Amino acid sequence: MKFKFLLLAQLGYCGVAFSQAKPKAPINWYLNDPKDSKIYGVCADKAYKLLEGKSAKEVIVAVIDSGVETDHPDLKDVIWTNPGEIPNNGIDDDNNGYIDDVHGWSFLGGPGGDIDAEALELARMYRVEKRYFGNKKENEISSSDKDRFSKYQKIKQDFEKEKAKTEQQFAQLSVLSNYMENVKAVSNGVFSKKTNRAYVPKDDNEKRIKKRVGGILLVYPASELDNQITGAVKSMAGQIKMNSMDADSVRKAIVGDNPYNMTERFYGCNRYEGPDAMHGTHVSGIIAAKRGNGIGIDGIASNAKIMVLRAVPNGDERDKDIANAIRYAADNGAKVINMSFGKYYTPNKSIVDEAIQYAASKDVLLVHAAGNDAKNKDVEDSYPTRLLNNGTKAKNWLEIGASSSKSGSKLLADFSNYGATTVDVFAPGVDIYSTVPDGKYEDA
Repeated sequence: MKFKFLLLAQLGYCGVAFSQAKPKAPINWYLNDPKDSKIYGVCADKAYKLLEGKSAKEVIVAVIDSGVETDHPDLKDVIWTNPGEIPNNGIDDDNNGYIDDVHGWSFLGGPGGDIDAEALELARMYRVEKRYFGNKKENEISSSDKDRFSKYQKIKQDFEKEKAKTEQQFAQLSVLSNYMENVKAVSNGVFSKKTNRAYVPKDDNEKRIKKRVGGILLVYPASELDNQITGAVKSMAGQIKMNSMDADSVRKAIVGDNPYNMTERFYGCNRYEGPDAMHGTHVSGIIAAKRGNGIGIDGIASNAKIMVLRAVPNGDERDKDIANAIRYAADNGAKVINMSFGKYYTPNKSIVDEAIQYAASKDVLLVHAAGNDAKNKDVEDSYPTRLLNNGTKAKNWLEIGASSSKSGSKLLADFSNYGATTVDVFAPGVDIYSTVPDGKYEDA
């Protein structure tokens, strides 16, 4: 999932209330040197001073994500272009199996359009097993299916628990969204600090919401709050819908592939922005937004080119798509692959393992986000992972947790997953101001 739901917590639904607004770090805090500013960035600006006069080599960074706005003013000059492909001629000029893959590829699009929402992997697995077992009781299961049936019962239990949790979160977010729409309704469609302050609550619940919203508007722009809540409601509504549907049939109608044919590679389209490029665009800006151009932000890497690989929907990504995206990156010159996604179930781990090993054979580094669930990864597995089915660990893998701009006990982001043996390093991941679609910038 691409939404951290931090705003939900900050608005009080997780027991956190705003008694006093806390100042935000500077928008470029993640570039700072903590020795100079007491703000815990990565010292990028100081590193560039040390590197003055030295030549740099271009590095292609594949961003496997939700899609990227390739014509964003701060990204258009750093987007990778396939040197062997002639744009829009309908021919696979470089014979790599993908037609008109000028800046990358989407494994989530096809003749029927583009996938936006997807079901949880847990929901897809539950549906497969439910079709297989039907309404059979345990005493009706053959001895050869006993283990599979036992796993099905665990999947069913977890699915029902996750379904209830998602629906509860959606209900809470909907309350916030409805409140904001009520403010707009009496304010000529405007939601702002001023219109929230002027709004007269309809009941005690709205009084509480108004107070919490007022607190967060002391720290975050109203437009950002509005966009985050609107986006989260849309994302969760789509996921709830997909969890209740046959996601495989929807996939076939849109992409046209067989989601259970793990050997299938050459499907998809070159619409690599997709219907919701928020997360991928934000990530790409952090990595490589054009430095020194006088607009927006400076990315961390001045000589990186972003290869766009769309394989992460609003919901859980499919193992097949991730494996194929990794292989595409390795085959087309990427030396680093950024992967800011994850899930807790994986029915086809082996094909992702094989892709990881294939990337290693091409000397490609995989950089993976640890996740945003405040869990200990030493005791709770999530996927993809460096731990392969053969018992070995991928050596071309870095697992990255999220840190804040603060020091001491507040350095670790409160939502970040962690693990003494599973997480390698923590890097800035809170209140990062970066590129977003429509040529804009936001904190996330």
